[in-house]
Amino acid sequence: MVSAAAVATLSACSVPAPRRSGPAPDPAPGLAVSTGRRALLMQFLAHPDDDLYFMNPDTRQALDAGTPLVCVYLTAGEADGVNKVPGAARPAPDKAAYSAARRQGLRQAYATLLGLDAFTPWETSVAELDGRHRAEADTLGAGGRRVELVFLDTAMHTGHHRLGLPSLWDDRHLSLRTVVADGSPVRRAGSYTYDGLVDVLTGLLERHRPTLVHTLDPDPDSRHGTEAARRGDSEQRGYSDHADHTAAACFTWAALVRWVARSTASGGEVPGFAVTAYRGYYNRHWPKNLPPGVLGRKAAHLVPYAGSPDWDCGDPSGCGDYNVGGDRPLTNRKGWVRSTHHRYPGARTVLAGTPDGRLTAYAVLGLRVVRWRETGARNGVWGAPQDLGGGPLAPVLGSATTSGGELLLFGLRFAALSGHGGDNEREIVVLEQRAPDGGFLAWRGLGTPSPGRDEGRRIGVPVAVTAPDGRVHLFVRNAEKGLSTRVREPDGRWAGWRDMGGGEVQDGFGATVDGDGRVHVYGAGHHAPHHWTQDAPGQRLTARPRTGTGPVPGTPPAVLPAADGSVELYYRGEAAPGLTVVRAGAAAELPGFDGYGPVAAAVSPRGPVVLGRTDAGLLRLETPGGGVHLRSRGPVALDGPALHIGADGAPAVVGLGPEAEPWVWRP
Repeated sequence: MVSAAAVATLSACSVPAPRRSGPAPDPAPGLAVSTGRRALLMQFLAHPDDDLYFMNPDTRQALDAGTPLVCVYLTAGEADGVNKVPGAARPAPDKAAYSAARRQGLRQAYATLLGLDAFTPWETSVAELDGRHRAEADTLGAGGRRVELVFLDTAMHTGHHRLGLPSLWDDRHLSLRTVVADGSPVRRAGSYTYDGLVDVLTGLLERHRPTLVHTLDPDPDSRHGTEAARRGDSEQRGYSDHADHTAAACFTWAALVRWVARSTASGGEVPGFAVTAYRGYYNRHWPKNLPPGVLGRKAAHLVPYAGSPDWDCGDPSGCGDYNVGGDRPLTNRKGWVRSTHHRYPGARTVLAGTPDGRLTAYAVLGLRVVRWRETGARNGVWGAPQDLGGGPLAPVLGSATTSGGELLLFGLRFAALSGHGGDNEREIVVLEQRAPDGGFLAWRGLGTPSPGRDEGRRIGVPVAVTAPDGRVHLFVRNAEKGLSTRVREPDGRWAGWRDMGGGEVQDGFGATVDGDGRVHVYGAGHHAPHHWTQDAPGQRLTARPRTGTGPVPGTPPAVLPAADGSVELYYRGEAAPGLTVVRAGAAAELPGFDGYGPVAAAVSPRGPVVLGRTDAGLLRLETPGGGVHLRSRGPVALDGPALHIGADGAPAVVGLGPEAEPWVWRP
């Protein structure tokens, strides 16, 4: 998070046209997948504090579980060089000192996250990188836990009001200089080209071999408004995020694609890693989703980062980023700290059961789809992962089962990533089973609901549901922040994309079929849940008037068919710890389900089963009759665990852990 006096248009994350539009997967499936590696979280940030503002509490939970952490900061964070104490006179600009003060603030913040004194000394060294580049690397360990901070130090501004990273992403002829921070062991400035930076990031991935990667948002929402408002919010022209965030995320995704390509060349293994991408200044424009207890802990980690000029930290350049000191993170009208939004929301695994009680799990690993099977009925032991190809894909899959029992897997595909002002392209793809529990046909492209040159990359993750008439309804958030659909006929033919209208909603839809056979879709709007449904089974879905029932949604809704034939909604209200249930048009709070984040819900023979998180991040499952179960052991759960009801009516929860391997919890 930074302020920028000048913001240029960013043709961010430009993507050439897909290399092929036919059904052949790109690349082909069947590669070996790397397994059994020790968990390691690697975060790629534009500025010091992006992780604290946008990725917590996820980062803290991984650290608390003992997962080693490597943070890579692409810019020096020097901004205008002014490290202003709230309420004091504006000091003279000093970019080298401000850059040094911000990294000192990071050291203070991560020391406290490790349970140490804020001024604990770090080991500082020079990391030798690809292409003879050099970077400062600061390392601290405590009780078997370890944090490493790597500073690439590219300049945030190149003069004449040009931004650093965004210009480097867009301009193949640019060479971007680095900044030497005061006190850094790197004594001389260098420079980066586009390919040089991608190679350095790829080399860091190859060196550390993370199992979990955190990035920023490569494809931020569009934004319309006055130039004064945009500048006041430090956002790039036309989009609701800082230009550096977008470019840093694009460079990271380009490096991830290159890492997989290098690793799989000549039959090598797919590196087994999962990715989570985080929204940035998007948090400013939507209802906040962290309740007071979780928010308080998150904001507290910014206190040692901000520091104070009164502190005796031993760094003459400064003891933190004074600009965000005091209560500023909580009182800032932009409210960035008050939410943690995933760019690709939803369950990380798609689950299917077999008649003998085994589970099959599908997930995106190494940017490709991978399948695991339980080796025995309900034994919780997974066989080796099988690569199904299809990459590079966003982290979350959609799914539906046809009336004939064949599984359909839907993905959001990065067709290619090259930068240099190429076309912006994303596409929805589908992988279809030949027969129930059998093999698959080739990947097929379904295009995009937003085909414009720049709009295509702003689409969301696919969500699908099968109607009783055999039609599969696919739903995707479009570039206008509305809902689009494409329908698969029972004979396998797909109709074209259709914009369903209905106003702006966040990504992460809930879809179900009611007792009369009508399809329903719900999304979280600015002021209320939005609803689309059919007048009668088999007809087109249309938007319905909003009644305002229930609080403003802070999370996407989970939806279920109710016993009386209607539809039930489950979601957390804005900044609220409780869980709202909407039944028969009336809203109430589900007692004792306080926590944060989205919930999942499923129907069992005895009634609804609901899965969510406590304030501390533990998984909580409520079963019919008031049964409450907490998962307090096993790998920490990444975002989006999946809920499955077996043929015997028993629930199972499956997710990915920091090792990027599945776990199963059967309370």
